[in-house]
Parts: sequence; C-alpha cells; structure tokens
Amino acid sequence: MPTSARRPTGSAAAATRDRRRRINQAKLGLRELRIELAVLNHRVGSRIELKDVDFDCLDVITQHGPITPSALARRVGVHLATMTGILDRLERGGWITRDRVETDRRAVLIRGVPDKQRDIFRLYDPMNNSLDEILESYSDDQIDLIVDFLGRCAEAGHGATDQLARDAD
Repeated sequence: MPTSARRPTGSAAAATRDRRRRINQAKLGLRELRIELAVLNHRVGSRIELKDVDFDCLDVITQHGPITPSALARRVGVHLATMTGILDRLERGGWITRDRVETDRRAVLIRGVPDKQRDIFRLYDPMNNSLDEILESYSDDQIDLIVDFLGRCAEAGHGATDQLARDAD
C-alpha cells in the first residue's frame, strides 16, 4: 500500500495534526481542572476539618445516598474496614447518620445531614458564582453540549475506575 494511502498529506495532514492538538488541549484542560478542583476540595475539607478521603466519601453520600457502607467502600475504592473508620469520623462530626433498614436490621444506610451540607455549600459559593458567570456566556445549545461532554467524561472515568478495580482483583 502506498504511503500516501496510509497517511494524510498536505492540508489533510495539517487538519489531522490540528485536531490531535485540539483533543490534547481538551485533555490537558480536564487535567488542569482536576488539579484545581482537588486543591479546592482539599481547602474546603481543611476548613471543615475533614480528611480528603472523608470529604470524598461525604460527597458520594450526599450525591448518591442513601448508600450502604459496602457500596460506598466499592465506589471510593477503600477496604470496608477503612470505611468503618471514615464513617465513625463523619458520624462523630455530625456529617452523616447511620440508619438501620427496617426490613433487615443488620443492614445500614448512610445518609448525609442536610443542615451540615449547607455549611459546605457556602464554602463553594465563590466557585459556583464564577461558574454561573462563565456558563451565562454560552448559548443553551452550547450548555447542552457541555453537559453532555461532562457526563460522558464522568462515565468514562467511572468505567476506567471499574476496570482498575477488576484488574486488581
């Protein structure tokens, strides 16, 4: 097969390079965003005196709860014994409650405490206000595209996390 059939030449090659560059810029942007959000979350966690892993667990509980301790441990990738210590600290701090399931008294569901969540939300006000300003500059169609992109990225991250967990077993 001739070389020209395998690789684009001229303007097609330039377009391919330009597209690769754009894709790499998007990935680098997501990486930079991850770093900035991790630093922000660390500072918020420090302000409310929670370890990073405790704060991550609290976020999962408030986003996806009520949730069982074993499901939470799987979701954040920690051993169940470690999860017990995390939940003890969160409960002592008044961040969560552990409720027995009526149909199975051995089962426990973890729930966030809404009044305590408001304290956290206030710490994110500057970021949320900035996001409101940024998103206000986009059309509804562009916002829909952003929402779709972020959702698909989250799904990809979840899939990659699950794959790493399976590979570790």
